[in-house]
Amino acid sequence: GARLPYMSAPVRLFALLSLGLAYLSASAAVWNVTSPDRQVELVVSLDAQGALRYRVTQRGQPVVLDSRLGFEAADPALNLLDGFEFVSTREREHVGEWTPVYGERQSIPERFRERTLALRASKSGLRLDIVVRAYPEGAALRYEFPADADRGPLKLAAEGTEFRFPAGAFGYEEHGTEGEYARVPIAAIKKNCERPLTVDLGDGRWTCLVEAALENYPRMLLSPSRFGSGALASALSGPATLDLRAGGATPWRAFIVGDRPGDLLERNHLVLNLNPPCAIADTSWIKPGKAIREVSLSTPGGRACIDFAVTHGFRYILYDAGWYGHEYDDEADARGVHLDPKRVGHIPNHPGLDLPAVIAYGRERGVGVFLYVNRRALERQAAELFPLYQSWGVAGVKFGFVNVGPQEWTTWVHHTVRLAAAHQLMVDIHDNYRPTGFTRAYPNLLTQEGVRGNEQMPTATHNATLPFTRLPAGPADYTICIYDKRVKPTRAHQLALAVTGYSPLQLLYWYDRPAQFDRAPELAFLDHVPTTWDDTRVLDGEVGAFATVARRSGRDWFIGSITGDAPAGRTLAIPLRFLPAGTKFTAHIYENDTVPRATRVRTEVVDATTVLRPALPPAGGQAVWLTPQ
Repeated sequence: GARLPYMSAPVRLFALLSLGLAYLSASAAVWNVTSPDRQVELVVSLDAQGALRYRVTQRGQPVVLDSRLGFEAADPALNLLDGFEFVSTREREHVGEWTPVYGERQSIPERFRERTLALRASKSGLRLDIVVRAYPEGAALRYEFPADADRGPLKLAAEGTEFRFPAGAFGYEEHGTEGEYARVPIAAIKKNCERPLTVDLGDGRWTCLVEAALENYPRMLLSPSRFGSGALASALSGPATLDLRAGGATPWRAFIVGDRPGDLLERNHLVLNLNPPCAIADTSWIKPGKAIREVSLSTPGGRACIDFAVTHGFRYILYDAGWYGHEYDDEADARGVHLDPKRVGHIPNHPGLDLPAVIAYGRERGVGVFLYVNRRALERQAAELFPLYQSWGVAGVKFGFVNVGPQEWTTWVHHTVRLAAAHQLMVDIHDNYRPTGFTRAYPNLLTQEGVRGNEQMPTATHNATLPFTRLPAGPADYTICIYDKRVKPTRAHQLALAVTGYSPLQLLYWYDRPAQFDRAPELAFLDHVPTTWDDTRVLDGEVGAFATVARRSGRDWFIGSITGDAPAGRTLAIPLRFLPAGTKFTAHIYENDTVPRATRVRTEVVDATTVLRPALPPAGGQAVWLTPQ
């Protein structure tokens, strides 16, 4: 029988009486699951009409109020919004940890309690399971359709999952994966808001609504519920079709919870925990690192970038669009070099690109080559391109302008990442794709854009918003710039972004030209900063105002602090009590100089009792590298 030690007495009695029954009489019923630390609870109820609802609490306080569950089927005769009958329930508990191939922390705790409610639609007999989990970091739920050899495809017109937050809650609304954020009442959020959605619950607590384990299903956006009352609901980017002969599951709808905005980033491993383990047997070829973009599309340019990479501790160079023709040309052939005249035609006596020679030059110096390939070529040629690139010695592929949203494109992009893994190619997906933890199963997917980064030159306020809104979902390829004249924040702020953000493949100097500043002293910070970490801690922060993040690699620590655009700036207090007691560290500090935008470099000796107190101007920042003496 089921273990029910953490259920209330009435619920326990009901569950014990109900196990094994094939039909539930017309009376309301309630089931719950509580996290191993007893802080988070998710409750599911079935009312007299057979309609499902759920709610989430943290320490007894509401995170999500009673909200609807279910689907709208394409076949109007198939009712999946109510009329459900209880069949059985089962539960399990998992307490463990796992080691990622790379990440924001060396070891990831994975502790949860899970309950599965088996249900049957009364009219059609269709079976549906509701799976709910409670973790110390939050709660999650999803739908599973058991395999049924007698049924064919199930077409879902819409998903009816609601998200009803407490009165007075505010959300950080964003439209478009490269949009700006606005703090608005939940009831004021317009249709097709992006996820993740960070919510200020109004009583000092925070939650972040994330989508996890999206694979063969439409992307979820968020729209006002058609049932009103200020709730949000899942807005799928198109219909979904599930093959019931094999069974199927939706992605998880999950809530990271915390007592401060920084908890949402510190606990973002919840997204990974909701995904399956690594599916790649040999991951030795997957090597995160820093990369620089080659823009001349030439052999000398590639060699120069490789030389720069060797000098500054970078692992890769990237040949961007144009190396195989115009990226928007549906007939462009990515099986060979065909330089786009629109990108190189203005360069007198262009020397051309001998890609095999550049790859060989990089191999001799320990530097790999990534190639940008637009989705047009990938859709037509991926099965031919990837074994070819593997034979060339290419390290990875940057997917460009992939289609996202509908189920067919969700399936395509993840199939293509798997195909890349079969040929030992790492992947960076650009533009509108956002992570849902697929990288746990396929860590060759190093990073993705899905962020308003330096291609749009955003404000400092936007940058100070990202750690608490976009980054709880996973890595973001921000394409950091330092010296381009269009950059709005200070250079110290831009340096610190390499710590406040996370991207295992970190593209640096995106619009910069390294030959112009190769000896600038502040660039030593980017020479030393890693792209993956053994520990991550958000020391302090307020959404849009400031953020201070500390990350450890080996015995070294790196701290990034940034402020938004508030005219008064901000003086921070950064205690270093996370350092091991009794050990002196040399702090290499890169901070704003009195000259506008310039950076001052200095060192001081610190230990666990030290409190750094940087006075940051508007759009300012400080980057610190701590190494033990």
